[in-house]
Amino acid sequence: MCKSCDQKSERLTRDGKSRRDFLRSGTIAAAAATPLAASVMNGSASAQTSGPADLSASNVQAWAAFDENGSFAPHTIPRRAAGAKDVVIDIMYSSICHSDIHTYKGDWGPANFPLVPGHEIVGRVVGVGADVVKFREGDIAGVGTIVDSCGECMNCKADREQNCLNGTTFTYGSPDKHLGGVTYGGYSKKIVVDEDYVLRIPPGMDLAGVAPMLCAGITTFSPIVHWDLKPGERFGVIGMGGLGHLAVKFAAAKGAEVVVFTTSEDKLEDAKAFGAKEAYLWSDEQAMASQMASFDLMLATVPVAFQMQQFLSMLKLDKTLVNVGALFPIEGAHGMMMGFGRQSLAGSMTGGIAETQRVIDFAERHGISAEYELITPDQIGEACKKVVNKQARYRYVIDMTSA
Repeated sequence: MCKSCDQKSERLTRDGKSRRDFLRSGTIAAAAATPLAASVMNGSASAQTSGPADLSASNVQAWAAFDENGSFAPHTIPRRAAGAKDVVIDIMYSSICHSDIHTYKGDWGPANFPLVPGHEIVGRVVGVGADVVKFREGDIAGVGTIVDSCGECMNCKADREQNCLNGTTFTYGSPDKHLGGVTYGGYSKKIVVDEDYVLRIPPGMDLAGVAPMLCAGITTFSPIVHWDLKPGERFGVIGMGGLGHLAVKFAAAKGAEVVVFTTSEDKLEDAKAFGAKEAYLWSDEQAMASQMASFDLMLATVPVAFQMQQFLSMLKLDKTLVNVGALFPIEGAHGMMMGFGRQSLAGSMTGGIAETQRVIDFAERHGISAEYELITPDQIGEACKKVVNKQARYRYVIDMTSA
């Protein structure tokens, strides 16, 4: 990718092509062009000679939270029989997102227990329905935050399935249109998903490192694209955990001047290693004061509510702070001060399927991987506690192949 192409504004679809056509053609091209993909297809072909894949309904081993304290234990869940457009995936890696913790704690509303979280999923395709065109057995695929939507409303047609006007089906905790009850996520051994909601993982990527791209990655990448961060612009990242460290890497890859604000002293050097030019502690009053009116765009990734005005005051005139972390009532934003600088406080969350594919491809092109620690399923509960205590560096990824 040449520098001039890489600096062009990201677009959701190619001119004249739907999202599904774009993803379908990208999958076929990638499979035809790479030796590794060819070897995967050879493995797939040999697997197919041993007999057709089992597409029937099944009971699957999973790990579920049974209460608001995050008491995880083995649990058996149903997976539907694969329909004509469904992809059956043996899950290899599923990473822990703070959203999983918010959900079982009931921070966003009552949880449906037993709860099987997980929406950062990477695995191997072991079966495909008769009408599937994007994948074949043996391919590596990903599943993010969305597994279904109406496909017909204006938001879905604009590749904004996360904003489906008739109700997005999220990967876990949403009403299950097929089996009834609620959807179950990636803390499990297998998942069945319509191909339109499955992501292509380019050959050669670190599969455990790509899993966090499917929520943390798209959540931080989407505002960088939407607010059109340009090379040389000054970009502030507030909080550097599972989301923030990827925001640093993406913005640095786009040529922005990245500045990190953290409450953890041991993350200052990490921030610079990830591509930040500067990194400061919130408690450093002199450093904080020196940043006033200096940023073109800021991204808040902190997962709890906090006083935002000190960061809003760091924006230049007419610039924006985007909140993707604290999905609670906003604290400390002062209307008069925002009005004086005509600054904007905006919100963003996950992205649609096409944009999620785009962040995966961007990460592959720039050699970006999440920083992670592999754990086994029996360590999920303890890892969640460490996330809450800010001990993760920077994502816990569950190795489902070890179960």
